[in-house]
Amino acid sequence: MRESPQIQTVAPDVARIRRRLLAWYDAHGRALPWRTPVGRADPYRVWLSEVMLQQTTVAAAIPYYEAFVARWPTVRDLAEADLDAVLHAWQGLGYYARAHNLHAAARIVVRDHEGRFPDNAESLRSLPGVGEYTAAAVAAIAFSRTEAVVDSNVVRVLGRLLAADEPLDVADARIRALARELAPSRRPGDHAQAMMDLGATVCAPRAPICGVCPLSGDCAAFPTGRPESFPRRPPKALRPRRQGVVFWTLGGDGRVLLRKRPLTGLLAGLMEFPSTDWREKPWGIIEARAQAPAKAAWRLIEGTVRHSFTHFDLDLAVLSGRVDAETSLGCCSQWRWCALERLGDHALPTVMRKVARHALGHDPSAVGLGQVS
Repeated sequence: MRESPQIQTVAPDVARIRRRLLAWYDAHGRALPWRTPVGRADPYRVWLSEVMLQQTTVAAAIPYYEAFVARWPTVRDLAEADLDAVLHAWQGLGYYARAHNLHAAARIVVRDHEGRFPDNAESLRSLPGVGEYTAAAVAAIAFSRTEAVVDSNVVRVLGRLLAADEPLDVADARIRALARELAPSRRPGDHAQAMMDLGATVCAPRAPICGVCPLSGDCAAFPTGRPESFPRRPPKALRPRRQGVVFWTLGGDGRVLLRKRPLTGLLAGLMEFPSTDWREKPWGIIEARAQAPAKAAWRLIEGTVRHSFTHFDLDLAVLSGRVDAETSLGCCSQWRWCALERLGDHALPTVMRKVARHALGHDPSAVGLGQVS
């Protein structure tokens, strides 16, 4: 059996890594709409982009970022915006707590800091939704602070430089120590973005392009011939699956019933079609009907709507029924009727847009289908 090459344990050359990384970034760094020359970075736009990029790919974030800055070009504009408008603009990006925190943080910056972002990581962490990584990124990129900016791409690059063969939770301290050691006082923002770009475009998770990597000569994983196996990650945990039933409730005038979710918890403050709770045990139709918003001849629509959240998968059955919009519902400010062609005006999360498409059918000419795609 062929033995794997021994892992080198030579300490990384910090000065050489910094120099080679910045030279590579100057030649190959990604042109992204929130990036500006050193000294001209807008803290608002850096912060906005970093919040959007949490749990979202660059390609998916760019159109949302461009729409946001066109509509709310400054933090004051965002602070003065209606929360429902922000949630509506965010729909499709997922993880809606980010939008709530974004809006709350903008208001705090305007109210408590006269519209100026704090210029250091410690103060930035006091803002809603700003954790260690986002605070370090904004401080480094927008204010040229020497900060160790560690996201998943950086963890991968540094874990391979160290050939971290222990479990990632054990290697984390070594990786972060190296990140702090590498963080430069000169061009700290470019250094941080260079490390992210290298991980995103060259030091990829499954097929790293080591032949063009500027750090391959300093990488302890490279000579092993299996750099993709570093750093070692724990096996993925099994995801629980939950079940629910949604009520596609049509009024006599053809409008559909919506309700607003609570302002805390999953999908906070967004609109949805009424549904049962989401639980592990499947729902029986008779049991589910007891939670319907009104009495109706509920009919099961064939098929299942499936959606994945961060921590669980969801299966939804859809029951369709027609009720008297004027008399069949109790008075509740969280309920509202919506014309099918106006569904796109509401902040519907992706899972509820899937429900709408399922209920309306897959005919592109169906009323309202284009507005909820």
